[in-house]
This record gives sequence, C-alpha cells and structure tokens, in this order.
Amino acid sequence: MAATQVLKSEWTKIRSVSSTVWTLGLAVVVTVGLGLLISILAKNDYDSLNAQDRRVFDPTFTSFAGMSLGQLAMIVFGVLVVSNEYSTGMIRTSLSAVPQRATFMASKVAVATLLCLVVGLVTSFIAFFVGQAMLGEHKAVISDPGVLRAVIGGGLYMTLIAMFSMGVATMLRSPMLSLGILMPFFFLISSILGNVSATKKIGRFLPDQAGSKIMQVKTPLDDDTPYGPWGGLAIMVVWVVVALIGGYTLLKKRDA
Repeated sequence: MAATQVLKSEWTKIRSVSSTVWTLGLAVVVTVGLGLLISILAKNDYDSLNAQDRRVFDPTFTSFAGMSLGQLAMIVFGVLVVSNEYSTGMIRTSLSAVPQRATFMASKVAVATLLCLVVGLVTSFIAFFVGQAMLGEHKAVISDPGVLRAVIGGGLYMTLIAMFSMGVATMLRSPMLSLGILMPFFFLISSILGNVSATKKIGRFLPDQAGSKIMQVKTPLDDDTPYGPWGGLAIMVVWVVVALIGGYTLLKKRDA
C-alpha cells in the first residue's frame, strides 16, 4: 500500500472513532476553561502579593494553568489512537494491509501528531488571549519578550505529551494498562518527585516538568533549574523519541 494511502487510512481511523474526537475537544475546553478561572483568581489576588512576587508574576504562564488537565485529555487521545486497534482486534487487519511496520507506525504517529499540533496551537492561543483578557491591567501582550515563544511552546507541549503516550501505548498495547501507568506517572509520581526536596533534582528531568518550562516567561524565585525553556523542551523531545523507538522495537518484534 502506498504511503499516501496509509496516511489517508490512519486519518479515517482517527476521525471515525468518536472517542478520539471528543477527547481532543475536551482538551480545548478544560485547558481554556481552567486557565480562565485561574486567571480571574490571580487578578483578584494580585493586590495581596508582595513586591518580590509581583516582579516574578507570570501572566502568560498563569493563563496556561489549565494545561495540567488539558494534558490528561491529550494522554487519553494518544493512548486511544494506538490501543483502539488492539482492543478491537483490528490491528491484525491493519498489519496485513500494511506489513511494513515502520510505515504503519510512522503514518499513525504522523497523522495523530499533526492533528495534535493543530489542536494544541489553537488551544494555546485561545487560552492565552482569554487568560490575558481576564487579567486586565496585569496582562501580557503577544509582542512582549518571550510571550510568543511560550504560547507556541504550549501547543508543542500538548503535542509532545500525546506523542509520548502513543509510544507507551504501542509498547503496552492495552489501553487500561497504558492509562494505568501514564496517569499516575504524570499526576502523582512526577508531582511528588518534583516537590520533595530529596528528589526535586530528579523530578525536573521528567518529561512534563522539563517540557512545561517552555511556557514560562518569568522564572519563579525558588527556581534553580539548570536549563532554560528550549533546553526543557529538548529534554521532553528525548523522552518522546525514546518512547517511540521503544514502541517501534516491540511492534517489529512481536506478533499482532
């Protein structure tokens, strides 16, 4: 089967499964909605901040507060894109039609990634503009230094989270097992490692903590992270590449 036909087939699979489409829609809603709420609260609390906290107040990053829940939906999307075929048994048909497993996986990841990038960028820009509207006089503008980078970075972050989830789901095949590992990893283990002094230096190199650095314009007072925004994104890219290579290696070795 020609590469273009494989790409079209993967696109058809994604848009024909309502759960994947709804998941992307949910990512937009929760990211923008929570960012709006936190921005309103931040505006109301601004006057109570001391001088130091006001200097490092990051209106751009504040509008991205909803990313913590938005990434949940992107994780689910990444898992469903891959594991739906395993749970329904359609993977045998797919691999019979496309026996070149590199082409099969690359096409699936490429189509899903492009869709996530579009959704992620749209979500990030909407979250930014809505959040800044709520912040009023404390807002940032897109032309401020570092702001455009942070907004585009928000879209890249959401995309990379989904790609990492695709790699893990390809390795594990089971949607329940994949989500059972990814959810605690991002929402429990990463949080604990990043907030406990003994493990903080390890936690900062996990994909979500490193990647989220790209969305920051101002550095918090207690932040001694040894890398900047692009360095953090690069660390996240390494995690994604490792996950995808691991997924492909197992896909190539085992039966459907």
